This record gives sequence, structure tokens and C-alpha cells, in this order.
Amino acid sequence: MPTAKKKATKPAGDPRDIRAGLPQVPALYGLKPRAKYLPFRHAEDRLARSRNYWICTTRADGRPHSIPVWGFWMDGAFYFGTARSSRKARNLARNPAVSVHLDSGDDVVILEGTVVEVSHDERATLKKLDAASRAKYKMPLTTIPGETVLYRVQPCVVLAWTEKEFPKNATRWQLSSAASK
Repeated sequence: MPTAKKKATKPAGDPRDIRAGLPQVPALYGLKPRAKYLPFRHAEDRLARSRNYWICTTRADGRPHSIPVWGFWMDGAFYFGTARSSRKARNLARNPAVSVHLDSGDDVVILEGTVVEVSHDERATLKKLDAASRAKYKMPLTTIPGETVLYRVQPCVVLAWTEKEFPKNATRWQLSSAASK
């Protein structure tokens, strides 16, 4: 099936290299290029407010693995942690590609990117994450060197729409790190 053509635009006033356009979907979805797309702030606000996030990784045999996690949207990236021996950590050690989405199917935000481990030496980042954990989840950030791993997901692509306004507000943002994809 052919995909709807997209007209890419950069969100006004955003210093990052973020291009907004249409999601890449079959033409039968009825998406039409338009002059205005959702502002990237729409996705960032929802990512920051959410309590639970679903992450999707890939097992060595190619089967998907999805699981909810707690996390944080900070400084243009998504952060989450897990035990180094968990299925998701073992999957990410082999393949750092991940997709993250929120609970709602009525107010959709999906991000795709690659994880990078946050070093236990990144004290300023760890301090911010600990403060965020105490505020959001009412508990300190748990980091045990060698046993836990924290990840930073730099998004390459972010998708968003609301069920009420679909397909009129469906938006796909491509961030500079995804320019070649």
C-alpha cells in the first residue's frame, strides 16, 4: 500500500532539530498533508506526566517483549532502570533499539530510539533522576552498581494523536538523530 505523503515542518520556536509531518501509514487511513501539526510540546507534556510507560524490546530469537516500567522524561530524553539480569536488560544488551509508549490508546504518544546506559559516574544526571523519582514515585532512585542499569533513550521518532481528532492531528516528529533513517 502506498503511504500518505508528508510535508515536514519544524516546530516554531524549538531550537532542536525536530521535523513534524505525517505518520507513515497506508493511504486508506486518510491522513492529508497540512500546514500545522501538533507541537512537540504535546508529546513532551504527556511523557513527563505519565506514571507508567510500556517498553518494547526484541528477544534474541526476534520475538517481541513488552513490559511496563516507571520512568522520567527529562532534558529531551526518556530514562528508566531495571535489574541487569532482567529480560529487558538482556534484550537491550543485544539490541539497543526500543519503543516506548504510554498507557492510553485515546491520547497516543509513542517514541522510538536507542538506549544508552547512564554511567554511575554521571552524578548530576543521577541526582536529577533521584529528585524526579522522589517527587513522582515517592521513593529514591535505586541504583546498585553491577546489579541495576539505568537507560537513556534518545528518541529518533515520536508519534502522537488523539482518538477524538484522528486522523486530523496525527503527527510524526523526526529528530536529528534519525535524519538518516
